[in-house]
Amino acid sequence: MVEDKPLLGIALMLGFCLLAPLGDSVAKLLGGVVSIGHLVAVRFVAQTVVLVPLVLYFSGGKGLILRGRVLWLAVLRTVLHISGISVMFVALQHLPVADAIAIAFVLPFMMLFLGWLVLGETIGPHRIIACLVGFIGTLLVIQPNLVEAGYYALLPLLGALIFAVFILATRSVAKEIGAVELQAVSGLLACLIILPVLLAAYTFGFLPQALEVRSVDLTTGGLLLALGLIGTCAHLLMTWSLRFAPSATLAPMQYIEIPIATFFGWLIFSDLPDGLAAVGIMVTVCAGLYIIMREHRLAKAAAKLA
Repeated sequence: MVEDKPLLGIALMLGFCLLAPLGDSVAKLLGGVVSIGHLVAVRFVAQTVVLVPLVLYFSGGKGLILRGRVLWLAVLRTVLHISGISVMFVALQHLPVADAIAIAFVLPFMMLFLGWLVLGETIGPHRIIACLVGFIGTLLVIQPNLVEAGYYALLPLLGALIFAVFILATRSVAKEIGAVELQAVSGLLACLIILPVLLAAYTFGFLPQALEVRSVDLTTGGLLLALGLIGTCAHLLMTWSLRFAPSATLAPMQYIEIPIATFFGWLIFSDLPDGLAAVGIMVTVCAGLYIIMREHRLAKAAAKLA
């Protein structure tokens, strides 16, 4: 077991918040050229190629052997990771980067709801009001995008739900296996899931749009390599951060993703949130930060009484 080091965890999460929107922007650039199925495959193949040799070199491959509870959590985490990335990649082809990420930040409200529904946790009036305000903010972001992009604007909501469970699974296993080993195993497991699907699609001629083959030039190849490396580094930083600090401590840091995503959206695509979406982003951020700060205060008060 590893001792918590909150400052180190926060620094690592800040690195993730910088790289994750950059990776999303690269995925959006590639979406018109490379199919979603291949984007996801490249993302995890790169993760495997980069990290597995490191694990083999430093641990002789022992870090790749998982058993029991840790193995099943790693499998669950990998399936969730594939699903969440796939959903967000599709959403990014139809929405501005900042708007897609802002909608996905309904995540803290979903985690509170899941805590009440699944774990029987108590939700007081402050939490309920903050959740309602945050959901209204999310709706303000969704509304103009729903008009322009249709039901694709709802995909980040599904992505948020998937990543809520993904974060819980990561936190559950992060202290029992090294971050590099966990990401290497996840890459291998993802390849074992994704590559047979692509192979079967080619073999039997079943090529939906998400899996179709398209030509790739040198620039596109470079961007694909960048996508794989950025995604690998970003989630490695996130896994490290959860290894050293509780998710409740790190959650406020993740809201930095929204202004960073706004910057990349403006720089690369000349996209800026319009009036209603901008207001919704601010409302969502404020409500989410209120929930997180209140949870922090309640946890400190409970610790003093213990």
